[in-house]
Amino acid sequence: MFVAHYGDHYRSRLAHTMEVAQLSRDMARNLGLNEDLAEAVALAHDLGHTPFGHAGQDVLDELMRGHGHSFEHNEQSRRIVTLLEQKRAEFPGLNLTFEVRDGLMKHRDHPESPSASGTYRPSLEAQLVDLSDKIAYLNHDIDDGIRARILNIEELETLALWQKAKATVKVDLPFPLFVSTMISRLISLMVTDLTQTTDGLIREHKIESIDQVYATPKPLVAFSEPFAAEVKVLKAFLYERFYHSPGIMEYNNRGQEVIRFLFQELLKKPSLIPEKFSATGEEIVIQVKDHIASMTDEYAMELYDKLHWKAFSRSEI
Repeated sequence: MFVAHYGDHYRSRLAHTMEVAQLSRDMARNLGLNEDLAEAVALAHDLGHTPFGHAGQDVLDELMRGHGHSFEHNEQSRRIVTLLEQKRAEFPGLNLTFEVRDGLMKHRDHPESPSASGTYRPSLEAQLVDLSDKIAYLNHDIDDGIRARILNIEELETLALWQKAKATVKVDLPFPLFVSTMISRLISLMVTDLTQTTDGLIREHKIESIDQVYATPKPLVAFSEPFAAEVKVLKAFLYERFYHSPGIMEYNNRGQEVIRFLFQELLKKPSLIPEKFSATGEEIVIQVKDHIASMTDEYAMELYDKLHWKAFSRSEI
C-alpha cells in the first residue's frame, strides 16, 4: 500500500509476493494440491503491476482508454511471461505451462480457457493464490497501518475477527510483540477456515479431475459464509480507515501524477523506451504502457525527476 518514498519499513511488492507464495504453497500442501503450480502462480501474480500499486493501475488504465486500449495487471503479468520476458531463442516468453499462464488470469475468463460455457473457473491452485493474495494484503496492511499510526487498536477492537484473534493472545505482551502475534493469529484464523471450507467443497462436489474444476460455476476455494462476512467487514474497515485515509490518498495522488507525466513524456520521446519494449513493433502507446508497468516506484520517481526537470528547464528558456 505504501509507495517507496513513504519509508523503508513497510511491505514492498516483493515482500508481498513472498508472503503470497508462502501461504499458497503451505495451503496447497495441506489440501493435497500441486504445490509447485501454486507457488509459480503466486510468484508471478503481480509481475504486471504498475508502480504505486492499484492507484498506478487505475491511472494507467485511464490513460490507455484514452487511446482505445485498457490496462489490467493480471493481463500484463501474462503478457510479460508469454512475450516480453524473452530468454530463449526457441520460444517466446518463458515457455510456461498453460496452467501457470491460466493462473495469472485468475480473475476472469479469457480466450485460452478450455471452456466456452461462461462458467469456467481456473484451477484450484489459481483460486488458492487469489485468496492467499487477499489474506496476505489484508494482514500486512493492518500491520503497516498500525506501524504508520494510521490505524489504532481501539478501532480494530470493534471487529469480530480482531476479537477472535485477541481471545488467544496474552494481553500483557509488549506492544510490538502483541501486534505481530495478533497478525499471526489473524492469518491462522483465515488459513484454517479457508482450508477446511475448501476441503469440504471439494468433497461435496466430488472433484476428481481438472475438467470438473473448470465446469464448477462457483469457486471451490472459499471461506465459509459466516467467516467471509467477517472478512468483508474487515476489508470495508480498511478501505474507510486506511486505504482512503488522507496520508495514503496524498501519496497515491502523487504516484498518479508521476505516471501521467511519464506517459505523456514517453509518447513524445519514444527514443526513451528500452529496446526490450520497442522491439515488439507494436504501436507506441503499447510500448509506453509496457515500459511504465515494468517500473518500480523508485525508478518511476527517478525518471520523473529527471524528465520533469528537463521539461521545466525548457519552459524557462
